[in-house]
Amino acid sequence: MKTNDHNWAHLHTWNEILSQGEVWKTVLDMLRRSTAVERIVSTGGDRREWLFVGCGTSFYLAEAAALSWTLLTNLPARAIPASEILLFPGLLSAAGGQRQAVLISRSGRTSEAVRAAKVLSQELHFATLGITCAKNSVLEQICSESIVLSAADEHSTVMTRSFTSMLLCLQFLAAKHAEKLQFIERLQAMADDFAPRIRTIAAEVEAFVRKKMFDDYVFLGQGPFHGIAREAALKVMEMSCSYSQVFHTLEFRHGPKAMVTPATCLTFFLSETAGKEEAEVLSEMKELGGATIAICNRVQEAIRQTSDLVLEMNIKSDELALLAPYTVPCQLMGFFTGLRKGLNPDEPKNLTRVVILD
Repeated sequence: MKTNDHNWAHLHTWNEILSQGEVWKTVLDMLRRSTAVERIVSTGGDRREWLFVGCGTSFYLAEAAALSWTLLTNLPARAIPASEILLFPGLLSAAGGQRQAVLISRSGRTSEAVRAAKVLSQELHFATLGITCAKNSVLEQICSESIVLSAADEHSTVMTRSFTSMLLCLQFLAAKHAEKLQFIERLQAMADDFAPRIRTIAAEVEAFVRKKMFDDYVFLGQGPFHGIAREAALKVMEMSCSYSQVFHTLEFRHGPKAMVTPATCLTFFLSETAGKEEAEVLSEMKELGGATIAICNRVQEAIRQTSDLVLEMNIKSDELALLAPYTVPCQLMGFFTGLRKGLNPDEPKNLTRVVILD
């Protein structure tokens, strides 16, 4: 099925979602040639703990990046919202050259991220690395090092390709730090495999959205996929003003499943590490009457039988390289659900492209 996109081809959000595979190729090529990446890796070897900081989408990115960092480097890493650093700085302690802070902001102008960068560098004496998509930003000026992914910048308010591209950047950096060059090759292979499939995935998501609307959207993921689930819930909320929630997959059994009805749409991010256990929860939620979506790399027949929609990536790559492509179907879910509700995804209600505080 081919998506009929003539009615929304003019929308920035649509075109930026579709561009992701090609943009990822450009970003990865830039990172391969970046002297900043080489410098960051060479100077950051003695930093035992990495702190990933962001706001909103960038915080969910930070969460996925922190877990990716630990899994790739075997070093401790954690994510924290920029607001926590500003309101509760006692949660962190100065540690000289032993800690690296990564500040994530598409625009490099988000007030809380900029202020957190100042606190981390000037008061807590962290080494700071800014990850942005905008050249010559305030964040770039404050941080001791920066990586700017200008090819991933966007016109739209809602972050799509900037999220996935900055996540790939941080996974690339982790692999370089850990000298896992084969993982970098697999990121490139993933981008090559995924680029020609985006329109097919879009058609599948659009067809599903046309069939039925839901009162409640739930997104479920474990491990590094939990940050992706949080971002997915936010995309549906931002673009369609729908009620959405997020949980760790197996935690959904412990109380939240009480809310499942035929008006509940549950999206499962099925990992390869814990796929068996996650699929069991999917089956249970189907039995309770919920509509189920399975996002997976390779589908098993049992999953197909218990899912209302299966989005199979079929990518020959490491599990962590699936985080970016797994995010795209939910960007599309938010986009098409918003259109069906008569909303303009380029002009989300109550939102601005950058949060600037007085």
